[in-house]
Amino acid sequence: MANTGTEAPHLTSLPTNNMPAFRQVGEKQLPNPVLCMAWSPRRDLIALANTTGELLLHRLASFQRVWSLPPSEHTGKEITALAWRPDGKILAFSLGDTKQVVLCGVEKAEILHVFPMQNPVTCMHWMEVTEESSALSSFYNSEDESKLFLPKLPALPKSYSTTSKIFSEEKSDEIMNLLGEVRLNVLVLGGQDGFVELYAYGMYKIATLTGVSGMCRNLSLSSDLKSLSVITEVRSDENNPTICYIQLDTGLLSDCLPEVTRMARKFTHISTLLQYLHLSLTCMCEAWEDILMQMDLRLTKFVQEKNTSTQVQDEFLDLLLWGQSSPELQALLMNQLTVKGLKKLGHSIESSYSSIQKLVISHLQSGSEALLYHLSEVKGMSLWKQKFEPLGLDSAAIEGAITAVGSFSLKANELLQVIDKSMKNFKAFFRWLYVAMLRMCEEHVPPELNKMTQKDIAFVADFLSEHFSENEELFDRKGKYFNVERVGQYLKDEDEDLVSPPNNKGNQWLKFLQESTHLKESPLLFPSYPQKSLHFVKRMMENVIEQCLQKPAEVIGKSVKQALLLPLYTVPESSNTPRLFELPSLWNDKKAKMHYVVFSMPDISPCKIYLLRKGTDPNRHIPNSVMSIDLSHHLDSADDNNAVVQFLDARFYDDEMLTVVLQGAGDNSQRFLAQLPLASTLSCETEFSWEPNLRLDQQSSNIPCQGLVLGNQWRELESMKAQFVAVNGIRKVACVLSANLRHIRVFEMDVEDEDEEGADSQNASADQDGLETAMNSEGQGEERVEAEGEAKQGGGDGLQKPEERLEAEEALELS
Repeated sequence: MANTGTEAPHLTSLPTNNMPAFRQVGEKQLPNPVLCMAWSPRRDLIALANTTGELLLHRLASFQRVWSLPPSEHTGKEITALAWRPDGKILAFSLGDTKQVVLCGVEKAEILHVFPMQNPVTCMHWMEVTEESSALSSFYNSEDESKLFLPKLPALPKSYSTTSKIFSEEKSDEIMNLLGEVRLNVLVLGGQDGFVELYAYGMYKIATLTGVSGMCRNLSLSSDLKSLSVITEVRSDENNPTICYIQLDTGLLSDCLPEVTRMARKFTHISTLLQYLHLSLTCMCEAWEDILMQMDLRLTKFVQEKNTSTQVQDEFLDLLLWGQSSPELQALLMNQLTVKGLKKLGHSIESSYSSIQKLVISHLQSGSEALLYHLSEVKGMSLWKQKFEPLGLDSAAIEGAITAVGSFSLKANELLQVIDKSMKNFKAFFRWLYVAMLRMCEEHVPPELNKMTQKDIAFVADFLSEHFSENEELFDRKGKYFNVERVGQYLKDEDEDLVSPPNNKGNQWLKFLQESTHLKESPLLFPSYPQKSLHFVKRMMENVIEQCLQKPAEVIGKSVKQALLLPLYTVPESSNTPRLFELPSLWNDKKAKMHYVVFSMPDISPCKIYLLRKGTDPNRHIPNSVMSIDLSHHLDSADDNNAVVQFLDARFYDDEMLTVVLQGAGDNSQRFLAQLPLASTLSCETEFSWEPNLRLDQQSSNIPCQGLVLGNQWRELESMKAQFVAVNGIRKVACVLSANLRHIRVFEMDVEDEDEEGADSQNASADQDGLETAMNSEGQGEERVEAEGEAKQGGGDGLQKPEERLEAEEALELS
């Protein structure tokens, strides 16, 4: 029953012999303080991030460690926030020192995707859209049409060190695995100075918001996409920081949900394909470096050390025509190259060329075809101006992106022609040189190698004229430089033009284009950029596509307006509570379409917790309510019947239950874990009209107050200075963290068999006595616990099971 004012309602007392309400299933003392923790939405897994930058995954059973992801020099060491993808297969975490967001695969602790941020991220929320419509259903059914027209992208070879693990699986549906389910899900990121961005499927940025003031402390996007609730901390020079609640109207996303889903799905495909092409080109560069090290450097050294005025090309031609060589050339061939070395070098260059050729055909061309397909579909969407123009799709910009991809395909095809010609010339050159060196050594020449046709001689002459002719434009610090290898110039990440551009004399198509008045400058033809490298054309393509990807984010971001700004309370500067766990917290009720904010005001009333309710639709009038829950009466304390209860942390367990950590009177008082049923509070329709010019703590005397009966839904946390809690109502679990951020206990919250519960509780208490002793002396005891946990899990702890079995287990548990 609700009442107003500061009068504390009566709370039913609890029996003294009450059995613990929740069953403890795990406990551990961690070597490093924990900064973030989050339960998986689908499995009994909890992710922890500690102060060393290490990401840990633990299973509920005995709190066994499944895997750990150490900090990387390529990412960072300061993890500031965690969020699970709604399907539980990918974990996102932000890094404050490098300003990056990382997507990590849960099955094998692999970094799948990394993207930079403008500001450090302080909080994140990953939600899934639950709205259904006929347009969305038809899109879901037609999503796999691309598989009918496009070949599966082959996995990149694992032999290259820089290949990312995104596409290294044996399966060929890597992009779909990274995208997850077709239903739209959005990763919301918040940071300092009102920095808020929305990423569809955790990869494609669909909105950059402006107008939010302060540092984001918590945020939640409604499942119907109608609004975004943000908790910010606003600082001023005069007063203490103020905690504010802001509701942003994201109606454009909700009104255009089918269009947003289509656009986001396509652009996420495009973003992933760009990364696929980048990794393919990286593999090609590594394959080319083998040729450069083994061929170019040896012959260049010979040229630089040569004392005669005769050109290298002339010396090789003399050897080709007359079978005679200068002493210098003979010394190079017999001492530096040797017969065995030449044979090995020939096989190595042929193998490297073949690898590059396969990468171009299988990866660059396949990826370019897929890019053209998806961009063409996006162009078709942009032409439907009534649907997609409000989202910022520009058909002219997309047409430019299609043209850039076409130019990249032409350049890749040009590289194939250069590789094909170089392979023929190299094979003929090495075969001839191998025979010549055998004759110098007066060794037997195999009959099959002794015959050279006129075509073979022409190949060798072409090789010598193209690769060993001096280029006056190229000078090295040590002397003249000779371009022995033509393929590498296409793979150099430089802005300079090609040293040896392709010879297009005699090309009938180019001649026809130059003579044609109508086709010479036609927009239907892709420009070829004959003077530029493959890297240059790729960067140009990436920049053009990036502009197409960014424009909708700007347009959608500008459409988001502030619907409500409510200052809640001030916090003292001396507060040492870690920001990532501090109240308030947000909850998105998918059934009732409401946002709930839970917060406490310890300076005003430490024994109360406040619940703010706000409808997710800013354009629909739903009574706003602010209620306070008072637990000032004791929890059956024999020492002090008037012990004051203070709220330390609170998290929504489900739509009608709140999990809280409570503290009795005094600094050394006992801590409690409790469940607060909110059915009566949430059903209250009393509208609270707050003064917009005053903070909520200045109006606390007018906030309705309600008392709740806990029943047996509480448990004393013995020998633990509990401070924080993380819960998962679907899995019916909770994890309590101590104030020093190193002591963790895990509980199963809904226990039906009380006999089993009592036995397990006694065992847990007995184990706890021995564990507490080990906790006082950190080191060997913890290492032994960790070793035992890792030995039990056998290296994988069940995550390496077949996917079908995992899904069956999840379905059984959820049912």
